[in-house]
Parts: sequence; structure tokens; C-alpha cells
Amino acid sequence: MHVVIEQVTAALEQRSAARRKRYLERLRRAAEREPRRKLGCSNLAHALAAQADDARLIMTQGGAPHIAIVSSYNDLLSAHAPLREYPERLKTALARVGATSQFAAGVPAMCDGITQGEAGMQLSLFSRDLIAQATAIGLTHAIFDGGLYLGVCDKIVPGLLIGALTFGHLPAVFVPAGPMHSGLANKEKAAIRQRFVRGEASRDELLAAEQAAYHQDGTCTFYGTANTNQLLMEAMGLHVPGSAFVHPHTPLREAITDEAARLVARNSRQGERYLALGEQIDARVLVNAVAALLASGGSTNHGLHLPAIARAAGYELTWEDFAELSRVVPLLARVYPNGAADVNQFQAAGGPAWIIRELLGAGLMHADVPTVAGQGLQDYAREPWLEEGRLAWRELPQASPAPDIVRRVEQPFVADGGFVLLRGNLGRAMLKTSAVDPAHWRVRAPARVFDSQEAVQAAYAGGELTGDLVLVVRFQGPRANGMPELHKLMPLLANLQQAGQQVALVTDGRLSGASGLVPGALHLTPEAARGGMLAKLRDGDWIELDARQSVLRVEVEEGVLQAREAAVASHGLAAGFGLELFAAQRQLVGPADQGATALLWDSLE
Repeated sequence: MHVVIEQVTAALEQRSAARRKRYLERLRRAAEREPRRKLGCSNLAHALAAQADDARLIMTQGGAPHIAIVSSYNDLLSAHAPLREYPERLKTALARVGATSQFAAGVPAMCDGITQGEAGMQLSLFSRDLIAQATAIGLTHAIFDGGLYLGVCDKIVPGLLIGALTFGHLPAVFVPAGPMHSGLANKEKAAIRQRFVRGEASRDELLAAEQAAYHQDGTCTFYGTANTNQLLMEAMGLHVPGSAFVHPHTPLREAITDEAARLVARNSRQGERYLALGEQIDARVLVNAVAALLASGGSTNHGLHLPAIARAAGYELTWEDFAELSRVVPLLARVYPNGAADVNQFQAAGGPAWIIRELLGAGLMHADVPTVAGQGLQDYAREPWLEEGRLAWRELPQASPAPDIVRRVEQPFVADGGFVLLRGNLGRAMLKTSAVDPAHWRVRAPARVFDSQEAVQAAYAGGELTGDLVLVVRFQGPRANGMPELHKLMPLLANLQQAGQQVALVTDGRLSGASGLVPGALHLTPEAARGGMLAKLRDGDWIELDARQSVLRVEVEEGVLQAREAAVASHGLAAGFGLELFAAQRQLVGPADQGATALLWDSLE
């Protein structure tokens, strides 16, 4: 085991000892409740009223696991549309192994692609906490012995996992749906977006390109948050091994889905091997998740999600942990936006199994951890296939079949994981360097300060963003407006950079897995709405962003900066998006480096 992996894991365990002890004690108390057997007769009758006679008999007698199915299905999200048929398939598969099941909860699932650049995006991050709560509502009937969690995209998988961890005495298996087939190449799509921003492409041309890229059900094919979620579920041992990027509606996908049902029944207290989720997700597993994130060049959103997930399991995972691990974990994959390949090409080249195998071989992941499949992460270093119609796994080739997509740990694309923790008089921010040319890792330029994405777009359209500049977009943090993603900024920033300007972005908002090309100091905390120095910046202030030195600072004397009057957000709530229903979340949400969650875990301890 690499010494840094050991050190980070030990530090995580030590700082979290009291919190983790309280969490495990709650799990112990919960596990002592015998599900169903202590329910009143009327309570149990309500739970059984809609069940078939054989299921009623099995559930009444006990001795067989009863499994909850929680799904984020809707047909608004292409990635979630395949999940429509999953509950019935899973119920049938569970019945084959003597288990009963019920659809316990449907959780909300919004599409960041649809809400991109719209006010509805302000609810995206908050939806994660709401999904966790909705998951808890489904499980709180206290009749279940395990859970199958159906979800794919952005905030949905983290929300499901946070909710499941509050019922951590139960086993859990996460069930994905897979990516759509490749359409228009991601780089071609991005180029047309940039041309449209420059006025060189029509709206019809842009729409045709977008529809050619997003053209059927399944996950989008770039390596954003949705697909990073799936890789992390593999690295944390929560999937059937190799589940992440198998296409929907294929015999292999169907076999994998059936296997998920078998495993959750096996891992229940009525099965061969009891595996409580809350005990499975420990410090080693969290470190494994960060290592896989870094090695694959995954989404910056997980700088928010993993600390929140860790907190739900009784741990205090910090950005410093990410930065320490990034020093020793190499970049082993080039998947768009970190390269030209999409996730289908990544999967064909070895996919998550390649990343896990290489990291395990170099001592950069903990191998001896419990997973839903068995003991040890090595199960996730092989690829699934159908051998005479039966699900099986096989070894990957030793040599990379596509060296431009995946590489051996001895010859990585980059020696580090590309996560930089920036510090300075503006606060702390994260920067992902893996998709940025090293020539742009340091930018020193005057600030152009805006309070919204729309104001930036108007300034760009008016030809106002001239010369070298650091674009500051503030009041985009969780307290201010829910921390929306700011993807609309990327085409125009890329155009400025291609025109020869030195540009960088500094924001208390998010850019997700599509960040790249232009250096971006993201998730800056303290945010402007919490008294951060971002609120005191003015046009013309010189800002230095240096990824190599981990520096983010404004060149204004401290006394002068402190004496300035802080700006106040100039934007209010847009009408017609339901934003007024989330006022409590905006008031209660914590800082970005603690997961930007409004769920007050400390109040339960």
C-alpha cells in the first residue's frame, strides 16, 4: 500500500473517530429492531394489503428477505428512461431466490442538461438532499431487509446513497442503466457550441448537432457527473462488478440487473452473508472513491458529493484529502472533456475495471474491502460478459488496447490526479487541471466582476470582454442561489482563450464534469453570500491564479480589501421555477467544502 494512501486513510479515521462511533451506534440500535415482527397487526396489514397471496404468506412467516426498490425513473431524463421496466424485472429476479419486494419510493430526478442556463438549475444541488429525504421516507416504513437503488445522473446517485446510509443497517446494491450509443462526437458538439456563441452557426444547426449528440435513451456519453457516479459506485463496491457502462436493452445488461437482485438478497440477514451498508462504507472505501475519481479525471461535482456522502457515513472527508491523494494518484484515462474519447470508447478500452486494476496493482487503492459482490475489490478489476448465456467475468488485457484512452500506471498521461486546492486571501477553491493545457495553469490579470451568468453573456455579446482577464462570477454559491452549474460560460471563455487572451474563471458556483480548457477556481468558499472576500472584489483588481503553486489571491492590501463595503446580490428569485419553496434550504445549507448540504447531520448525534 502506498504510504500516502495509508496516511490519508489514517488521518480520515482519526479526525472522524467520534462522529463515526456515533453513526455506528445508531446502526446497531437500528439493526436490533426486527423488521416486520415488531410491527402492529394493523401496520403490517397495511403493508401487505396490495400484495399477492404468496408474498403475504412469505412476509408474514418471516425467514426470507423483503427488499425495497427505490427508483428515480422518469422519461424526462434519457439516462433514467430505461429504468421503467426495472422494478418488475427485479421483483421477478428476487422471487427466484425466495425473496419478496415492494416498490418503496420514487424519488425526484431533474436533468441538468434541460435546466442548463435556466433558473431551474438553482434547484439542482438542492435536489440531492431532497432525494436523500425521499429515499428515507420510502424506507421509514421499517419493513425492509435491504434496498435496490435505481439511479444514474448528477445529484441522484449521491442523494440515493446519502438516504441509504441513514438506513445503513440494511444492505444496498446500486443498479444503473448504462449509456446511450455514441452519436455526434463530443468535440464536434463543443465546436458547434463555440461557433454559435460567435454568431457563426444558426440555431437550427446548433439544435441539429445537440440532437445528434443526445439521440436516444441512456446516459450522455461525455464523462461528466452522471458517468463519474457510475465509476465511483464500482470503486466503492456498490454495483454488480462491471455494471457502469453496459448499454441498456441488451442481454448483458439484463443479466447484470438480475444479479443485483440476487446479491442484495444474499447480503441480507436472511441470506448467506450479512453486509450492512453503513459498515461497508468506511474510510478505506471513501479513499478508494477519491483515488478512482482522480485517476479517471472525473467530475468536480464530487468535491461536493463525496464529502456529503462521507458525512452521512460518519466521516469528515476534506478537500485537503483530495489534494494529498492527487499528488500520488496518476491520471490513467483520457475521456471527454479530458480527451477525445467518449464513455463507450472508454468502456471498450477497459473502462472502470482498467482504472481499478491499475490502482490496485500500484497500492493506490485498498484491496481488502467488503463489496456487494464479495470480499475484495479485485472483483471489480475484470469485465462482465455472457458465457453461453450466463453472466461471467474475464480478465482485461495487460497492454492497453487504446493508449490514447487508457494507460498503465507506469506510463500515465499525467503523474498526478489533476485536483488542485487553491488557497489565498479570497478563500479556498478547487481546480481541475486534467483538461487544461499546462500553458494556462497560471493566469495573472485584472478582474471582470459579474453577479450572474446572464450578465457575462451580455457583456460578451457586447464585445466588452477584451484583453487578458479573470472572470469573476459571484453570488452563485449554495447560500446565494443553490449553486447552479455555469456551463453557458465555457463556450465564450474558450473563444476568448482561442483568440489569444489569457483568461481564467473564479466563482463560488459550479461547472461539473464538463469543465475544461480554461482554468476555473470553482466552489470558492466562503461564498460571497456568506461574507466571503469575493463580495468585495471590483473590476480591475489584479488576481493571480496559479495551479502549480496552489495559489488564488487578489493583489489588494488586506486592510484595503477588508475596509471595502461588500456587494449585495443584484438578482432576485425568478418566477415560475418553484424557487420560493426552497428558501429554507438556502438558509440552512452548509459551505461547499463540507458538501454544501442542508441536512443537519449533527442534530442527530
